[in-house]
Amino acid sequence: MKQDALAKWLKFIIVGVGFCGLLTYTVIMPRFAAYLVRQNSMLEKNVLPWLILIWISAIPCYAVLVLGWKIADNIRRDRSFSYENAEYLKWVSYLSMADAAFVFLANIIFLLLDMSAAAVMLVICIIVFIGISISICAAALSHLVAKAADIKEENDLTV
Repeated sequence: MKQDALAKWLKFIIVGVGFCGLLTYTVIMPRFAAYLVRQNSMLEKNVLPWLILIWISAIPCYAVLVLGWKIADNIRRDRSFSYENAEYLKWVSYLSMADAAFVFLANIIFLLLDMSAAAVMLVICIIVFIGISISICAAALSHLVAKAADIKEENDLTV
């Protein structure tokens, strides 16, 4: 696959993920929260803090999509293995780890304030595990892209 086509596919996927996230954060989650309140009116006081937590956790996710867009743009320009992409991937790692830590700590606080349940904590742990996995993969990719940029720079100098 040529770099231009790869970059277009990556951007298409980024837009798709962004749209799905927007739909989830603005439509599905509020409707699910309303459904939970209809099922158990005692949950009404907990809905808004949880929605705010979810919306705040969306900010790093969309920042990662912006970084992904920049990486796809660099791929299109034949700069796949550049220090710039390595830096973007490092930021993806930082944002993913920060988001996972934020969600975990917020759920602990909600659990202590009796605004959460142990079953929710299990789901949050799965989400945190996914976030940490993304962070580690992005850090490893950042390291590999930086090494490849070093090799590319050396090869460019030996001509």
